[in-house]
Amino acid sequence: MNQAVTLKDVNDSSSAQIALSEALFDADILHYYLYLLDKVAGANHFDIEEKQARKIMADMLIALPGFLVPKLVREIGGQQSKTPIVLKLI
Repeated sequence: MNQAVTLKDVNDSSSAQIALSEALFDADILHYYLYLLDKVAGANHFDIEEKQARKIMADMLIALPGFLVPKLVREIGGQQSKTPIVLKLI
């Protein structure tokens, strides 16, 4: 199972994430988690807004079968596990 991090100007597009999910599946790997970047010193230039990440996920849900769509999550200090980012689809 794959765990990826969204990175601005690297993989911050729907097409990049869809291609990643398909390539991983072709290699017998599931795209399990897609993380929002941790707020750490020196990495802010890679951060994307949560709104953009939600849009990427919405596009993935339209383009891919459900089993190829990762869970969008973030790490929050002090929490025991990953915190899911709930999509607000209408």
